[in-house]
Order: sequence, then C-alpha cells, then structure tokens
Amino acid sequence: MLRIILAAAAMISSGAIASADGHGEGGHSAMAIEAGNPAPEIVAVTAAGQVVNLDGISGEKGAVLVFSRSLDWCPYCKAQALELETVKADLGAAGWTMNLITYDSPDLLAEFSTEKDLTYTFLSDTGSATIDAFGLRNEDVTEGSRFDGIPHPAIVYIKANGDIAGIQKEAGYKERPATAGIPEMVAQINQDGLSAE
Repeated sequence: MLRIILAAAAMISSGAIASADGHGEGGHSAMAIEAGNPAPEIVAVTAAGQVVNLDGISGEKGAVLVFSRSLDWCPYCKAQALELETVKADLGAAGWTMNLITYDSPDLLAEFSTEKDLTYTFLSDTGSATIDAFGLRNEDVTEGSRFDGIPHPAIVYIKANGDIAGIQKEAGYKERPATAGIPEMVAQINQDGLSAE
C-alpha cells in the first residue's frame, strides 16, 4: 500500500474513511473505498457528451477525481472548481489529469466550464452510479429532493493501473482540501510508485 501523506487542510487515510458530514452539518455516511485497493468502475459523461471510463480520463500516471456536490446551486463547489484550474498544468506535467464529477447534467457542466473558461475535464454522473460505486452518496438528504444523489465532497487519486493511491476529504462540506496541496500529493504518489518498482 502506498504511503499516504497529510496535505494541507485535508484528512487523508491509508485505510477506509469511516464517515463524512451530511448535506446539513452533522449527518454521517460510510465511505466504501480504501487507498491501495482497485478503484470501482467509473462510467460518466463528459460535458461534451462523451461516455468515458477511467482509461478515457487518466493521464500517463493517473487521474485526480474530484467529487463535487453541484455546480448549479453550491457556491463552495463553484469556488473549488475555479481553483482546480490553477493546478491543471502542474498535474499534466506530472502525468496526471484533473477531473471533476457531479450529478449535474452534461449541458450544465458545459455551460459552467465555458462561462468560466475552465479547461480540465468535467464529468456528469446524473444517476449517481459512480458516486454510489465509490460509497460517497450523501444518504442524509431527502429522497427525491433536488439534493438526492449528491456526494460527500472528496478528492480521489487513482493511478493509471486503476489502484486508489490516496483520498482527501474534510469534515464538513463548506471546507475542501487545499487545492495547492494536490500537486504535492501527486508528486508523493509518483515518488512512492518509483521507489516500489
């Protein structure tokens, strides 16, 4: 299992993350994924309408997958989405890609990314199948409401071979792991991967 580092303002676990805050502060939900294990299957639709899996979104060494609640109504998610653009180039230089996934429609993601001039990959998971596969669905929201299907915010680092190399999350949805720490995490993963070969 890869050595997991503590990035700024983030909780990273080398085992399962036991819980995450709900839509309103205080709810909890189990998270099924563990660093060091194979990632669940990823099937999503890009903002351009293309169906993709992990191979379709990964760089030579891996993919950063940011689970976000919504770019329609969540101001914290919108702010994070803007910040993620600032580290895209650094990730690319390290062989990784930046990807953000929400339950929003492809059209909404296309409109947001175009309006904000964002160039990384936006993924639509309208049925929350990938969100569910990663165990990140917020079960504390009202079923059938506009919030049904949202994930607990998290950043998942997936190596090109499909293994989960790291997970970052915060205790509450209003705070997100520091964007500036993402390239540092990727650099550590690349270093550990080389030393393990």
